[in-house]
Amino acid sequence: MTAYAASRTPRHKGPAAWSEILPGQPAPVPLASHTTVDVAIVGGGFAGLAAARRLCQLDPTIRIAVIEASRLAEGASGRNLGFMIDLPHELTSDDYAGHGDDREMIALNRYAITFAQGAVEDFEIDRNFFECSGKVNGAASNAADALNRSYAEHLTSLGEPNERLESKAMFELTGSRHYLSGLYTPGTVMLQPAGFVRGLGQGLRASGVLVCEETFVTAISRQGRGWVVSTSRGRVTAGKVVMANNGHLESFGFARNRLMHVFLYASMTIELPAEMMATLGGKPRWGVTPSDPMGTTMRRIDTALGGNRIVTRTCATIEPNLEPTYATLRRTAAIHARKFAERFPAMADVGQEFTWAGHLCLTRNAVSVAREIEPDLYAAAICNGLGTTRSTLVD
Repeated sequence: MTAYAASRTPRHKGPAAWSEILPGQPAPVPLASHTTVDVAIVGGGFAGLAAARRLCQLDPTIRIAVIEASRLAEGASGRNLGFMIDLPHELTSDDYAGHGDDREMIALNRYAITFAQGAVEDFEIDRNFFECSGKVNGAASNAADALNRSYAEHLTSLGEPNERLESKAMFELTGSRHYLSGLYTPGTVMLQPAGFVRGLGQGLRASGVLVCEETFVTAISRQGRGWVVSTSRGRVTAGKVVMANNGHLESFGFARNRLMHVFLYASMTIELPAEMMATLGGKPRWGVTPSDPMGTTMRRIDTALGGNRIVTRTCATIEPNLEPTYATLRRTAAIHARKFAERFPAMADVGQEFTWAGHLCLTRNAVSVAREIEPDLYAAAICNGLGTTRSTLVD
């Protein structure tokens, strides 16, 4: 009998802030006991939920179980900064440009965005959680500005619209004089990732999909012509299984020695008092990615997204055991506070209410693991960055 036991289960460091700042949600619905379905999906993030939605579109009568180890939006899908980006975003390049002609990848990214937008409309997800607002690459030095110019040239060669923002325009957008320039591109969607994922899960449940939370998978094994998924709560018998569990694919023995388990870190401020927001100025919502892929990402949100707050993301570590330490979390929180103060010196004393780590897994050759790995056992994992977009391409 073919069997794959999990060597570890997902463990997250720091609160899932995007979920914490939203109103409470209904109690989790774990797997009750044993059930039989046509397709079992391991992982309830962007990839797993997108796969479930697409399968329902293809066959409304199909029986599906999505099995999530934690709550929806409290794993990696709720620990990013919510940029659903359409353009080349190659983390290994200097300026995000891909390799050669990126039109095919851009088209796929936009297909994913359109697919996600369809879910927002069909499931009546709050439109504040899915805003087609574009984003800005921010440059704080001459070297960073040169990267923006290089990226702009690449985008122009592809026929992609982009707009240079001078320092005055960056100040009017962010309220910060930190940025020398910016590069605006219109196609990015800004998510409230927890709100979007929660809404997607609720919509799927209403469509008849069994979405199980707080149910971690301990093993998968071949049984006859199908598979048995053993969990902490019971068993799921399925004709097909989709492993949509990102780097934890390796926990079941797949893609060994091929993955780099990278963790990114972010902090979110306390709710900003009204007088402080008046002093800050700028727009109530914006997102700034760094011109250098290894720089600092900043995002400001407002009440409709969970509060008037600013999020800072920077720092990365490689954690082969898939679990960063709390000491690392404390160290990165201090760096976030310093980066925040550099951009907003008048608010340097503002407290950071939440700090967290999020799992970003890379393959050594930058190719996703998206294929049939055993008969009727499929992998839809390892998006190599740009997870909100490319994980949605699983369908």
